[in-house]
Amino acid sequence: MLLPAEKELRAVLARFAEARFRHDLQPTGRSSRELEDTSYTLCVMTGTRSVDEALAAADVLLERLRMERQGAPARAEQGLAA
Repeated sequence: MLLPAEKELRAVLARFAEARFRHDLQPTGRSSRELEDTSYTLCVMTGTRSVDEALAAADVLLERLRMERQGAPARAEQGLAA
């Protein structure tokens, strides 16, 4: 599986958070579609099938990238298996 670039993953996480907030605040057809689209994109990027799994996988991936930036060995990939 190809791993997403940190910048793109963070951008999708931000879009997901914004869509979730907007939809929870005032649900509309548009907010529902935006939330669905960003949820799907997040799942595809992380190779998961649910938003909960995708968020957990994104956390693991971001931690791995942070550790690599600091020069420390990365933790084992937890939850990034397809």
